[in-house]
This record gives sequence, structure tokens and C-alpha cells, in this order.
Amino acid sequence: MLFRLAYLGVTNAVALLRLLPMSDRDKDTEILALRHQITILERQPGKDHPRFSPSDRAFLAALPH
Repeated sequence: MLFRLAYLGVTNAVALLRLLPMSDRDKDTEILALRHQITILERQPGKDHPRFSPSDRAFLAALPH
């Protein structure tokens, strides 16, 4: 239990340090990508792994640019 708490503390601290230098635009882009990935997963319940359509791939590829 103590190890798990320490692990969560360290991972949250690293995540915070990663987010500090990011601009609002970068954060918004990451949020859009994560929301789209959630949408893809919700469309395919019970599958072993998600199937990306060509439009999904194009959307996710265009976000960082």
C-alpha cells in the first residue's frame, strides 16, 4: 500500500512537471486527441483492440501539426 502511494505521488509529480512548460494550445491539442481516442474506444465495445478508420488516422495525424 505504501509503495503504491509513493508510486502515484511520483508519477503525478512527473506529469505535473511535463505539463508546466506546455502552452494552452498544446494542452488543448492533447485533450482533443484523447477525446477522439475515447470516442473510438466507445464505438467498439468488446473488441480486443480498437480499429481505426482512415478518417480517425487522419484526424489524429493532423492534430500535432
